[in-house]
Formats: sequence, C-alpha cells, structure tokens
Amino acid sequence: MEAILKGLGLLLEWQNILLIFGGVFIGVLVGALPGLSSPMAIALLMPFTISLDPVASIAMMAALYCAGTFGGSITAILINAPGAPPAVATAFDGYPMARNGEPGRALGLAAVASVFGGIFSLIIFIAATPLLAEIALSFGPVEYFGLSIFALSMLASMSGKSSIRNLIAGCIGVLISTVGVHLATGVERFDFGVSELTEGIHFVPVLIGLFAMSELLTQSSTLQDAVRVMSAKSLKLPTFAELKKLKNLILRSSGLGTFIGILPAEGSTVAAMMGYNEAKRWSKTPEKFGTGHDEGIVGPEAANNAAAGGAMVPTLALGIPGSGTTALILAALVMHGFRPGPYLITETPELVYAIFGAMLIANFAFLGIGLAGARFFSLVTFIPKRFLWPSVFIFSLIGSYAYSSAFFDVWVMLISGIVGFFMMRHGFSPAPLVMGLILGPLVEETFTQAMVIHDSSFFQFFESGVFLVFMALTVISLSSPFWPKIFKKKK
Repeated sequence: MEAILKGLGLLLEWQNILLIFGGVFIGVLVGALPGLSSPMAIALLMPFTISLDPVASIAMMAALYCAGTFGGSITAILINAPGAPPAVATAFDGYPMARNGEPGRALGLAAVASVFGGIFSLIIFIAATPLLAEIALSFGPVEYFGLSIFALSMLASMSGKSSIRNLIAGCIGVLISTVGVHLATGVERFDFGVSELTEGIHFVPVLIGLFAMSELLTQSSTLQDAVRVMSAKSLKLPTFAELKKLKNLILRSSGLGTFIGILPAEGSTVAAMMGYNEAKRWSKTPEKFGTGHDEGIVGPEAANNAAAGGAMVPTLALGIPGSGTTALILAALVMHGFRPGPYLITETPELVYAIFGAMLIANFAFLGIGLAGARFFSLVTFIPKRFLWPSVFIFSLIGSYAYSSAFFDVWVMLISGIVGFFMMRHGFSPAPLVMGLILGPLVEETFTQAMVIHDSSFFQFFESGVFLVFMALTVISLSSPFWPKIFKKKK
C-alpha cells in the first residue's frame, strides 16, 4: 500500500499531469492519422525526454500509447481509413454505422468500450501480475505456432458471406508476408530483383491502400451526390441502456484482449481481430455484422485497448516487450537507468504504480475526448466528398511515405488500393488478407523456431497440451461456418 501511495504521489505533480494530458492529445492525433503510429511518436519523443524526470517521461509515453490505440478508431469509423493497425477491425462495422447516419453513436461506443477495456486490463495487472507473467513465460514457439494457426482459422467466419473467399484472401496475405529475406536461412524470396522487396512488404502501406484507397475508388462514382442534411440522429451518443446491453461482450472482449496482450509479440492488432471474431461467434445476430452493428464496434475496441494494458505486464514484470510500442518504453526505462523485470517490481515498485496510474488517467482523459469530441469528429461525415476524399488521398500518400521514408511504399499503397477495389467488387473482403499479412510472419517464425528445437520433427509438437488445445479449437473454428447448413438439412 505504501508503494501505491508513493507512486501516486510521484504522479500527481502538476507537471506530470500536464505531460500525461499532452501524451493523450498527441496519441489521439497520431493514432487518427493513417500511416502514423504510437511507436513512431514515442521514438521521436524519446530524445526529448532524457532531461525530464524518469516518472514524467515514462508516464507521458504510457499515456500516448493508450490514447494512440483509441485514436486510430476515429478515422476508421468516419472515413474507413484506420489510423492505426488495431483499428482495422473497428472499421468493419464502425464505418457502415457512420454511413448509416450515426457517426456520433459509433464514436461513443468505441470510446466507452476502449476505456472499459483499458481499465479492465489495469485492474488485472495490479491484482494478478505474478500469475499472468507465469502464463506468458510458459508459452514457447510451439504454443505460439498453435495460437497463430488458431487465429488464422478465424478467417473462415471473419467477414463477408463466403468462407472459401475469406480463406483464399487470408492465404494471399500469408503469401505476401513471405516476401523478402528469410531470417533463419538468409534466402531471398519473391523479390524479383527489386532491392526494396528484400526487406519485405510493409504492413502499413498495404493497410492504407486496402481500406482508404479502395474506399476512395468506390466513392469516386458518387462525388456529385448532394451533401446529406445534418440530423440530430447523426450526432447522437449511445445511451446508458444500450451500453448496459453490451456489458457481457465488453467484459469478454476485455478478458480476451488482456490475455493476448500479455503474450509477447501478439499485440493489439491480433487482439482486435480476435475480439471482432469472438463477438460475431457469440452474437445472437451474426448476420448483422458488417452492416453497422454495435457488437462489431465494441468487441474489437474493448479487446485492443485491453491488450495495450496487458502488453505492459511482460514488459515490466519480465523485461519482455509485449508489443512494438512497449519495446520502446522498455528502451526508455533502460535509458533512464532502470532494470525492467522482477528487479523493477522489487526495487522500485512506486515507478510501476506511477506508470499504471498514468495509463488510468489517460483512459479517462480520452473517454472525455471521445464523448465530448464525438459530435465534433462526426462533422467530418458532412464534408462534401469532392473536398474530403482528395484530402484522404493526400494523407494516405503522406502516411505511406512517412512509415519508412521510402517512396516505394507509396507505390505499394496505390497498388493495394486497386487490388482492394477489385476484391470488394468480386465479393472478397480485405479483412482476411490483412489478418493473413499480420499473422504470416509470426506463423513462419514460430514454426521455424519450433522445428529447430524439435530436430525437424513436426510430430513432437503434439506433445504440448496447449498446442493440442489450439489445434482442436482450429478444427472447431474452421467447421463452424458449415454447422448452420448441416443442422438446417437435418431439420
């Protein structure tokens, strides 16, 4: 208790509070701009925080991390351009709801679900850090490979009406992820003599192209349409009764996101995808997903923000980064002279509580931004398309180039946009392709590591009980889309 009070005392100085709110503002802004990301912002801020007090600098970075995860949902909902990778799943139902004339309600649902997911993960951290860290530490390459295969199996029921098309798109995403040098053998694959492809195809330009650019091409035929008349419904926030109906989904997605966040290398993007899929799996009305359904927004938003908090568990308790952003926070801790891991908790517990206190304040701060700013943000949907979409095009170009300062990524984004446009015209959803692209490197890396450990004997994988559980879940997941047809025939 003394450490908690001491940590809060360090945090509640007015300079630290201002830095936390500054981190929230930067995080929301960076998260909302396609192509920019929390890791990029933290990497740019790190040199300027050397002269700051360690508690203040780490608290600001933690606040930016939390807010950046939520900020990506703003543009995902309003213009179908996810500002951050975890917001991809939010766009599946958030954008249709905005197009149906309820952008304020969609933003409100996202804000509330994000805050509850973030607070849930922080409570779990404080209550059960040793147990959760032990679970994460018990996962090896075989278990991660099983988890990745299970996540890929969810493609069958992720979105769209055709499970076969979803699996085909997912396999294409995995194939794209293999472009470049294989880290284990050093073999160059599918680069066709193009030097830029030796490093692989980056995720962010593909993401911007598949969602923002393809939507721009789709909307180009309606540029002359009259601007819709603003209505009270458009700016309406979700009611307490509507949120109460979603409480079980929020808790379930928060728990799933926290667990995924604790596992190193998984991160908020995978948690959001799994949160969306599980929300659809447990829903009484799965056919409404993709049309602007409440559950399709709440599920991924609660999961991805819970994962953001969960990712801090192995970072602080074990010194193992739970995501790319927490790897930078880990570097910042080392830069300020701390030793992340068990020593951090035993020697300086007040710093740990100060960090999570900052994340707690950040969650409430962007709740205010999300609810109070929902009406303001929703005005974006009433900007004439002839002005809005050229702006989206320019930001897409900037975001693609800014990711790695390479013009080649701009070409990747443009090609991805054309591919995404034709995919949607022929009944293929871009979401499974994105999922395959995200999970492809993890599947390949963990499979290679597991084969090295087990002397190239795949059958030894089945000696792991956790792997067997994930394989059983994979079979159930792949067969689930066909159950309704089987039961219908029997009836």
